[in-house]
Amino acid sequence: MNLLANFLAYVVFIPIVIGILCLFISEKLKILTKTLVFITTLIILAASAHIFIFKPMYWPPVQTPAFMADNLSALAGIGISFFAFLTALYSFGFIEKNNGRYFGYVLMALGSSLGAVFANNLIVLVAFWGFLAALLYLLVSIQGRQRAPESAKKALIMIGGTDALMIFAIGLIWKMTGTFAMDAIRINLNGVFPYAAFIFMAIASFAKAGAVPFHSWLPDVAEDGPASVTAYLPASLDKLLGIYLLARVSLNLFVMNSASNLALLSVGAITIIFAVGIALVQHDFKRLLGYHAVSQVGYMIIGIGTANPVGIAGGLFHMLNNAIYKSCLFLSAGAVEKRTHTSDLAKLGGLAKYMPITFVSFLIASLSISGIPPLNGFVSKWMIYQGIIELGNNKNPLWILWLVCAMFGSALTIASFMKLLHAVFLGRPSDASLKLKEAGISMTAPIIILASVCIIFGVFAFAVPLRLLIMPAIGREALTYIGIWSPGIATSLISVGIILGGLIYMALIPKRERLVGLFVGGEDPEALERVSGAEFYDTVKDVKILGSMYEKEARHAFDIYDISRKSLEVFTKFFQRLHNGVLPAYLVWCLLGMIAMFIILFLK
Repeated sequence: MNLLANFLAYVVFIPIVIGILCLFISEKLKILTKTLVFITTLIILAASAHIFIFKPMYWPPVQTPAFMADNLSALAGIGISFFAFLTALYSFGFIEKNNGRYFGYVLMALGSSLGAVFANNLIVLVAFWGFLAALLYLLVSIQGRQRAPESAKKALIMIGGTDALMIFAIGLIWKMTGTFAMDAIRINLNGVFPYAAFIFMAIASFAKAGAVPFHSWLPDVAEDGPASVTAYLPASLDKLLGIYLLARVSLNLFVMNSASNLALLSVGAITIIFAVGIALVQHDFKRLLGYHAVSQVGYMIIGIGTANPVGIAGGLFHMLNNAIYKSCLFLSAGAVEKRTHTSDLAKLGGLAKYMPITFVSFLIASLSISGIPPLNGFVSKWMIYQGIIELGNNKNPLWILWLVCAMFGSALTIASFMKLLHAVFLGRPSDASLKLKEAGISMTAPIIILASVCIIFGVFAFAVPLRLLIMPAIGREALTYIGIWSPGIATSLISVGIILGGLIYMALIPKRERLVGLFVGGEDPEALERVSGAEFYDTVKDVKILGSMYEKEARHAFDIYDISRKSLEVFTKFFQRLHNGVLPAYLVWCLLGMIAMFIILFLK
């Protein structure tokens, strides 16, 4: 009985305690560390499934519990545990040194994430939320590239800065409601304080998820950090946490209105178009994926901003789908980088022949993120489109703008992944591609599992993930769709088309072959340079407006971190000039301060 009463507490604190224990295990006992991590993540995954089935749960069982597992938090909790388990399994073959520290931080991040989503007290929420930012810094720094500590510091400052806004918002909420209990808060947006609290909480969720303009830390971390860390935190945990908080704020803590929904729709649309446009011209494998991780957040925000059941369900489904295919993409990128020792697209090519499992998995995830049927990414995007069209039926004049941004973003996504697939897996092999082989089973197994889930969650979308996971999270048994989509029939027709195409191809293959020498415009084919897909869309920079945007992005003109840093430097230099170390100057400042105090006291 006591075990069940304290179940939520065990799920949150056991990974943290075992994570701390891993920090003190000797590097010589790697097998012990990996065994502890495997058992712990597997148990927590099973426990999260138990919580999802038997929700709601509370701890402690009092009137205002510190932890609460309801429909929404249980969905986020089972997602967090699933990705932690797969990341740990992948890391067994990916991480070569600092095993105790790395896996200790992974387990602590798991416990802290679960603490954040199950928190029913705003103070508990902000404590776990802030601790996660520190763990992100530690994980990115531990085994990344040379610039990894700098990127980790940037992430810590940006997320930590918005955490300060969250604390301020919590203070405003307490002033308005007199409580920190999230299940007892319901605030109407009709005044300065409610709007300020909502905006600050939304900004904290935007920064964690990586929405524009609080996105710039994510591509840097994606490029410089270890692929396993990028797949674990920015691609899965941070997305789940950021969108979970936004959903909790929008659906439970505040009563939304047209102005707040318009703000979410605007941020979502800008995030989609801006980030996917920047991704289009990237030359680094992982940085390109980082910008797509930013772009996909826009769909989730738009889904929640529609404020109708279909759109909200689509946004939450896309949150889960994005974590699935984005983790698959980053883990695949990690396998490529581990084998080739580079993520420069110009130095890659032809890997499909040498790493076929990684190629097929990456292809499936690429089609999924691009919204190609019958994969899971298509279904969640289709639902978001349905939610946007529903806005039009409710006389929202801007619905067509949101729909165009969402659909155009999908078109640019598939365009950039065509470039990525060609540059990495197709085309002429580079020197880095020769005599390679697949990564070990511990690294390929999670990639295969995630690619398989992309298919299952697409083909059986209505029967499995929507009915069992998403619908309970929004408290509805059924949704009304404007359009019609039958994944089973579509999958059957697509399969028949592929089979018929294959048969026709085989029937038309010439029975006789003859070998002839290559002739390429009179040039020696051996002397020709290898054509890389990295430059596929570089010509868009020749468009004046786009070229200016790309140039500014390269100079970090849109980077809120750099803008804030430069502004702070101007501010500090101003005070450095005022405080010059000369005694008479300090006496003048003291005198002016005393005069100001007297004026304030007299005015009172």
